[in-house]
Amino acid sequence: MKSSRIFAGVSVALLNVALCTVAVGQDSATAQEVVAKVREAASTLAKTRDLAQFNEKQGPWVWKDTYIFIQDCDKKVMAAHPIKPEMIGQDISSVKDAKTGKSIYPDSVAYCKMVRDSPSGVWGDYWWPKPGEKEPSRKITYHLSAKGTPYIVNAGIYSDTATVKELSKMSSKK
Repeated sequence: MKSSRIFAGVSVALLNVALCTVAVGQDSATAQEVVAKVREAASTLAKTRDLAQFNEKQGPWVWKDTYIFIQDCDKKVMAAHPIKPEMIGQDISSVKDAKTGKSIYPDSVAYCKMVRDSPSGVWGDYWWPKPGEKEPSRKITYHLSAKGTPYIVNAGIYSDTATVKELSKMSSKK
């Protein structure tokens, strides 16, 4: 009897460890976290104008399965990208949806104006590989202008079910 209880206890403990390990491996950023981090990054960038901190792969702007990336609307280029540094300096309009091959930002001037004119930010979706993966997933990205700068601050979630409309409602609430 005692040995069966010990076995059951050990089994439950091992199962808990296994489940925690699986949960950590599948840790995904939430839309609320993305909005909070993008707002924090936009505020930091508006104060410091330091782009280098956003290129650190192990820095505070990379978490779970997402990251902050920055676009410069004056130069119309990617200004910071911690996961794909080869994109820095790349024309915004040349960034392609990984599934359709179409430009994500075909008119960078209109895109920048739309984001700058939206104080609560803008959500948009496209297909992009998760960090460390080759196959694209549906990514819904939150875009926010860093006040007083030419920069747009971005981060996203990977989701097959979330909608731009519901995320826009969520982020418009303070």
